[in-house]
Amino acid sequence: MPSDPPSPTQGTASATARARAARTLTDRHTRLVAAAREVLDHLDATVVAVSAWVHDDERRRVRAELAQVDATRLGEMTDRNLRLSAVQAAGYLTAADLLDVGPRELAALPGVGETTARGVVAAVGQLAEAAAALHPLRVGVDRAGLPTPAGADRLLALLHRVMRLRPLVEPHRTTLDDYVTATTAALATARPARHTARLWVARPSTRRAAHAGLTALASWDSSPAGAGLPELLARLGAAVAEPDPGPFDLAADFERRSAEYYTALVGIAPQAQAVLSARGLLPQGLVDRVNAQPLDLAAMRVSLRGYQEFGARFALHQGRALIGDEMGLGKTVQALAVMSHLRATGHRRFLVVCPASLLANWAREVEQRTTMPAHRMHGERRAEAIAAWADGGGVGLTTFEGLAHVPADVGDVGLLVVDEAHYVKNPRTGRARSVGAWAQRVWRVVFLTGTPMDNRLEDFLELVRVLQPDLAATFPGHLGLLGPDAFRQVVAPVYLRRNQADVLVELPGVIARDQWVDLTEADDRAYREAVAAGNLMAMRRAAWAAGPGPQACAKLSRLVEIVDEARDEGRRTVVFSYFRDVLDTVAATLRARGVTVHGPLSGDVPVAERLGLVDAFADDVGAVLVAQITVGGTGLNLHAASVVVLCEPQLTPSAEEQAVARLHRMGQVRTVHAHRLLAEDGVDERIVELLAGKQRVFDEYVRTSSVAAAAVAAVDVTEGTLAREVVAWEQARLGYGPWWDGLDAS
Repeated sequence: MPSDPPSPTQGTASATARARAARTLTDRHTRLVAAAREVLDHLDATVVAVSAWVHDDERRRVRAELAQVDATRLGEMTDRNLRLSAVQAAGYLTAADLLDVGPRELAALPGVGETTARGVVAAVGQLAEAAAALHPLRVGVDRAGLPTPAGADRLLALLHRVMRLRPLVEPHRTTLDDYVTATTAALATARPARHTARLWVARPSTRRAAHAGLTALASWDSSPAGAGLPELLARLGAAVAEPDPGPFDLAADFERRSAEYYTALVGIAPQAQAVLSARGLLPQGLVDRVNAQPLDLAAMRVSLRGYQEFGARFALHQGRALIGDEMGLGKTVQALAVMSHLRATGHRRFLVVCPASLLANWAREVEQRTTMPAHRMHGERRAEAIAAWADGGGVGLTTFEGLAHVPADVGDVGLLVVDEAHYVKNPRTGRARSVGAWAQRVWRVVFLTGTPMDNRLEDFLELVRVLQPDLAATFPGHLGLLGPDAFRQVVAPVYLRRNQADVLVELPGVIARDQWVDLTEADDRAYREAVAAGNLMAMRRAAWAAGPGPQACAKLSRLVEIVDEARDEGRRTVVFSYFRDVLDTVAATLRARGVTVHGPLSGDVPVAERLGLVDAFADDVGAVLVAQITVGGTGLNLHAASVVVLCEPQLTPSAEEQAVARLHRMGQVRTVHAHRLLAEDGVDERIVELLAGKQRVFDEYVRTSSVAAAAVAAVDVTEGTLAREVVAWEQARLGYGPWWDGLDAS
């Protein structure tokens, strides 16, 4: 028996309930769409605000620079006879006054004319471009602990927000975009279903569309993405609502993570920099092929700078390469990027060979910057680490000495990385032979070194022979006869170098000062005894022989003044010496004055403890770290400090460069003050004079990847030769022992 039809009252009640349910459903999704839009718009608006800030700041810097250029000098930039007096008569006195003036406006001025108007506008435009390139944005921290330049706290707040929100929002952007687009359309068609009367009088097509809209909204609720959407948007909304840190907190965070800030900044508003510099002055044809090389960074946890990506592509494309970037440019992360790509193509094992002092640093870099496991194949658990690496893959880390214990039959090794590769420049050493044998087994090899040549061009060529023996065999017997362009072409397939000044436009400068002092009576007595004994090492540290207490030691007195000044400015200081007893003297004197001293960081500090010591120093404003230059000069990132003191000149230019570069590197936000303590009339003067020649050779051959034809004969100066020359020179000057044959004291 059929049931009775619903009464009008029942039908009305049912329709009202459906309308109420429709309103509940559409109201909920309206709120969710608004929340999703707020999250996406907030992040996007922050990115736009960063770009606008950079643009406005660039205009400010350009305007300040052009304000110093008299308008009458614009004629120097063109061969046309411009009527600049008429331009000045109209009130345009400097190039800055003309910055936003168009040719039509100028041409309308009495006595100017169209030719002058076009020439002036073009000249001002060229000046503006040059000013922007020559005076890039540099963010720093002033003595009061506030960001500079003026208004930079706003930029840091925006970048901090981008860095905080991007990892939270970007993984869900596609879902949120799809949800907003689809739901907005569904809400528009479902709107009539919210009201019973409106739906009753609507056309059938409108009713069908409203039903389809409600169905689409309900389908989001039942989908996996939609089920967690309210919680996701609540979490993201709370993150968006978090207030920005204050100026002092931002400045402190910027000092700790400046490289991350600049990477985010360059990704939003790329800084002006020379493309050829980022590409290492390579031939254009090779540049084009390298740029076309794919690079899969799925295994990386960090973003790369443009020049770093190019370096990784170069190593991948060439297969066997020497990346000689200046210290502080991130050679490690470029090698890790190569591993990331190779891992994506099926390779499982990668091998890194480095000095023992760098093992902990490499392990930290692998773990923090990639998703790959690191295995320290060194020490008591070496066998266990080798087995784990062989079975599970990842990045195996070993020392030059430990490489002999790594089994050659481990299976496929996708990449061999040799860090501080200049350690294997002498083919007669055991470590060079061991690395050479592995370089023959592994197809892809990357050498990393910021100093591929200390004393001899042959050092550089020996590294090339290990990497690409066929290429090295084609080199002329005397490369010094080549011009710079020809040399660059010869080594381009294997050698890539970029310098800090070329690719890190945000990096503050270095102010280097030689601090000359007169030996005290006690210093001089110790020095003469060392010269009489022919003991170079005693001569080099005689200026510290008086022991703790600045009164009896001129160098120590100057060092105390430098440290006091640094502490007053809230700067951290690193003191380097080759000699442990000198560091002990420095540390004892400073501690007696109430200075917080970390270290000494010396060869007897276990490798595993060195990074912890550096981290503690980085957290201590105004503190001093004392370190042996042979340990602290390589492999450690000391950018928390901005003052460096070298207690004596070193025997190779690279030793001093490496020491300063541990502070002056990516992440540094203050101008680095480098002080070299030198005693007059003695061994320090002689070493400085001889090192100057060695430095010129390095600059001409390696820094710019070019050769100066006349310099080869001056290259072969070994440390042993230098030591004999200095001792003989001083013995002759002070009347101890015979003159050394051939000594030229002029």
